[in-house]
Amino acid sequence: MNFTVTYANLFCPETIPMEKIINLHIKKLPEGVYLATSEDVQGLVVQADTAAEAIDIARDVAVKLLESQAQMRRKKARLKSVGRSFNCPTVVAYG
Repeated sequence: MNFTVTYANLFCPETIPMEKIINLHIKKLPEGVYLATSEDVQGLVVQADTAAEAIDIARDVAVKLLESQAQMRRKKARLKSVGRSFNCPTVVAYG
């Protein structure tokens, strides 16, 4: 199943939200519940009583995961690389 997921672009929040197509894999488990996963969105695993509910929840979870991943990439971009020399604040106890 292909679904379009809309989420905010955290790199340029003033722009139009981005839309991405993700593939969901829906499986009915022996317990009678439905499991939705996606190879397109790392960490997406949803369980629900119906397939429709699993799809709806998976969309919401996908948006949260994609926004979180974009935010983490933005934070990593601010980190400096270790050069040949650097200052390292250190706590010492004495006395």
